[in-house]
Amino acid sequence: MNSKQRNTLKNVFLHPVHSGIRWTDIESLFVALGAEVHEAEGSRVTVILNNVYAVFHRPHPRPTVDKGSVRSVRRFLVNAGVKSDEHT
Repeated sequence: MNSKQRNTLKNVFLHPVHSGIRWTDIESLFVALGAEVHEAEGSRVTVILNNVYAVFHRPHPRPTVDKGSVRSVRRFLVNAGVKSDEHT
C-alpha cells in the first residue's frame, strides 16, 4: 500500500467523519487491500473483500464522497476485518 492509500485509509477512519475524499482514491484503497472491484449497472460498483460484499454508488457530478458514503465505506472495511492502523 502506498502513502496515498494509507492516507485515504486514515481519512476514512477519522472522527468526526471526513468528507471530500475522492472516490477514485477509495477504489484504489480497495484494490490495495486485495478487494475485487466490479462495475455494475449505472453508477454502482460492487466490492468484495475478505468474503464481505458491498455495493456502492459512484458520486456524481462531483468526484468526492459525502459523509454518509464515508460511513458506509468505513462500515464495509470494519466488517471485512480492516482496522484503521492495520496497514499504516
